[in-house]
This record gives sequence, C-alpha cells and structure tokens, in this order.
Amino acid sequence: MSAIRLLVLGAVRQHGRAHGYQVRNDLEYWGAHEWSNAKPGSIYHALKQMARQGLLHAHDIAPSTVGGPPRTEYELTAAGEAEYFALLRAALAQHDQKVDVLSAGIGFVVDLPRAEAVALLKERVRALEDWRGTVTSHYTPEEGTGQLGHIGEIMNMWVHSADSGAEWTRGLIERIEGGAYVFAGEGEPFVGVLAEGQENPYATQDAPSGEDAEAEGGGDAGHEGGDGVGESVTAKAD
Repeated sequence: MSAIRLLVLGAVRQHGRAHGYQVRNDLEYWGAHEWSNAKPGSIYHALKQMARQGLLHAHDIAPSTVGGPPRTEYELTAAGEAEYFALLRAALAQHDQKVDVLSAGIGFVVDLPRAEAVALLKERVRALEDWRGTVTSHYTPEEGTGQLGHIGEIMNMWVHSADSGAEWTRGLIERIEGGAYVFAGEGEPFVGVLAEGQENPYATQDAPSGEDAEAEGGGDAGHEGGDGVGESVTAKAD
C-alpha cells in the first residue's frame, strides 16, 4: 500500500474541498514529507491520478489573483470515501505495513468510531503474534542467535520487531479504551489542518504562484518515480 494515497485522500477529506497547495501545506505541517514520500510531485500526481480514477472530483475555480489558469479544488467522491476508509482500515489492522503507512493510519484513526479503531488494532496485535509464532517455529530466541549462525540475527530482529510492535499497539489500545481522543460521532474532532491563509511554520518553501499543481510541476511530469501511488485496496492505477 502507498502512504501517499491515504495521506492525500485524508487531507482532502478534512477540508471538504482543497486545492493542491492546501494538501501539500497540510502534509508538510504534519511532517509527512519527512517520514513518507509526500513530496510535491507525488502529491500533485496523486491528486490528478485519483481524479482520473473517479476517487476525487476536480472543480475548476476562479484564477488566482496573481494570474495563471484556474485553480483546481478537489473533493472526495463516494468511491473516494470508500477507498479512504478501506486504506485506513488496512493501515491499522495489517501487521506488515511500512512505518509510513502505519503513521498515516494513526494520523487518521479518529475518523473511525472508537470501537472499530480498537477492533482493528487488536487485529494487528493478533497478526503480529501469529507472525512471531511463524518465526519462532524455526528459531528459538532462548537458545541464542548463534544457533543459525549470523542469519539468526535476522530472526532475532523479527522477533523483537513483533514484540515491540505488539507492545506499542496494546498501549495505544489501552489509551483509546480509556477514553483518550475524540473519535467519529463523539463531538468536535481535533483540528489538524491549517486554515486558509494560516502560516505554516514547517513549510519547505513559499506557496507557488498561479495554478498550484501546474506551477509546481504537478502534472504527470512532476511524478516522482516509485511512490507507489497507483497501488490501491479497491482501485488500481490506469
């Protein structure tokens, strides 16, 4: 799964409608450009690709005050909403997600009902325990890593990864079950996006002039290879 797909859908969804620079600004505000491939070219490419796939509806609005072509605003379609929640649930429940995908899932976990979030995280713990059992069926930690030569260090790393992942997830479950955070249907959600015109202290550069996507090289030519944006739970790339 690609983290950029979930991040972009989630950012657009939080605004209702958002143009490319708003999405980029939010992801930089969250620090996603540091822990994922949420770079400008990948963001604008994802917006355009998912619009072609019917997951986003593109609205052309009035040209910006600095000139240039009309700015495009995006909003999730019904298919985009379904895709977003499918990606979110997979990010939380599957034990073998890359850290950027899991980070994106945690960032949007409060979009789910509390009980569902807990159930998905418990599923992740079970999957981690099953994976650990698969590893220890070939490797016994108590006998030390030397039993398999230096390859035992790989198995030992997997065991520790499963143990630490399960421990962290159980802690999160405990906090959520204890009433932490505001989940879907419980009241006013945490505001994690910047208001229009609000300064972003973590921005990597000034806002581009004209049409945000094209001015930033955001068409297909701006796509950074290998971001995996075409991957999807319910929709594949063109």
